Amino acid sequence: MTSRVVLLCHAATSATRRAAFPADEPVETDPAPLPLRADTYLTAPETSCRQTATALGLPATVHEALRDCDFGAWRGRTLDDVTTSSPEDVGRWLTDPSANPHGGESTLDLLDRVGAWLDTLSDGRTVAVTHPAVVKAAVVRAILATPRSFWRIDVPPLSQTMLSGRAGRWTLRLGSAAGATTRPTP
Repeated sequence: MTSRVVLLCHAATSATRRAAFPADEPVETDPAPLPLRADTYLTAPETSCRQTATALGLPATVHEALRDCDFGAWRGRTLDDVTTSSPEDVGRWLTDPSANPHGGESTLDLLDRVGAWLDTLSDGRTVAVTHPAVVKAAVVRAILATPRSFWRIDVPPLSQTMLSGRAGRWTLRLGSAAGATTRPTP
């Protein structure tokens, strides 16, 4: 059997608009309901994900493994601000996946957490509302990319990323944005 997971990025927030490290902001605009069939609906615990799931009419259960990356002391600050005040730290963070100069999670920590969650998924279809960083980590794990590839993936608000497979063997399935007229295939 095979697991199928649709990773749905939360709707836009002030942090996504300002290129800031998230600080559990609400969504700026509720998305229209979206018909997504699944056996299991999950959401990250943060406000933006829970609000997106509710607005889309998804009966999602909070799952801690889907939480956003812990950006520590950079939480709520813009990337430009952090780059101006700590350019060496930002440079290290962007080039060394094990670095966590902000005191939170490193990219490697995030990749390991998301990879472990993927390995727990059972057969069937799961829809998970989560954050861009979590989606990027899942893609890196699914396609066996290097950790530095994390920075080469862009995940816009309300985008869908589909994976199919099972523990240790995932395939990326490209799909459409949440507002598009096509639906992911089962």
